[in-house]
Amino acid sequence: MRSAFITGGSRGIGLGCATALAERGYALAINGVRKQELVQPVLDELRAAGSPRVVYCQGDVGDADARERIVAQLRTEFDCLHVLVNNAGVAPRERKDVLDTSLESYQRLLRINCEGPFFLTQALARWMIEQKQADPAFTGCVVNVNSISATVVSTDRGEYCVSKAGLAMVTQLFAVRLGAFDIPVFEVRPGITRTDMTAAVAEKYDRRIADGLCVTPRWGTPADTGKVVATLAEGAFPYSTGQVILVDGGLSIPRL
Repeated sequence: MRSAFITGGSRGIGLGCATALAERGYALAINGVRKQELVQPVLDELRAAGSPRVVYCQGDVGDADARERIVAQLRTEFDCLHVLVNNAGVAPRERKDVLDTSLESYQRLLRINCEGPFFLTQALARWMIEQKQADPAFTGCVVNVNSISATVVSTDRGEYCVSKAGLAMVTQLFAVRLGAFDIPVFEVRPGITRTDMTAAVAEKYDRRIADGLCVTPRWGTPADTGKVVATLAEGAFPYSTGQVILVDGGLSIPRL
């Protein structure tokens, strides 16, 4: 039985990833900050989708103590872990011009969007290395769900862009470090995706998509990203570590 841990996996893109993995029969650990009773319907849905086991790991990935508890719970609940999906992330509570970005907002986004994935990958990569050394047939991977904001500038949420650019380097660092153990690290960059995070700007992007923002003239969906993540988890691209897959409907293609 293959297993996967998805941070921020109870809603939005994370749930899209979890659902795609459940449909492929993965045992799942789902992370979120909400209480389990509020997430229980989602856990039941994932079991119904095909997951033989679903565990909830509550905690803020940007908090060091919470990360330590999450890793301990994973190692207690599962004999092994094959896939880590770093998906949890937040946007600024209030969009502000970079000339007005607050230190509090900057630090919050860097802590959750970049520091969290870095240190979770560090801890769980060590476990994957242990498993690989104990069993050469073990296959593991890390998938970082990032954003086109790693390279596409939005001056009204600069701290978000900086955090995502940092996450891109996290991908490269661990891809190089884990290469000797044949544990690939991938990055998936969704574009304009319809989730609760983008609900507040839906009208704006409805207009921009209608005006040709994306080559594929529609919003992205969590399922679009989930299919890519599940394909990477299945080992379809074993010789492509460190690579970025864009799931943006062609938004980032330079056009005249």
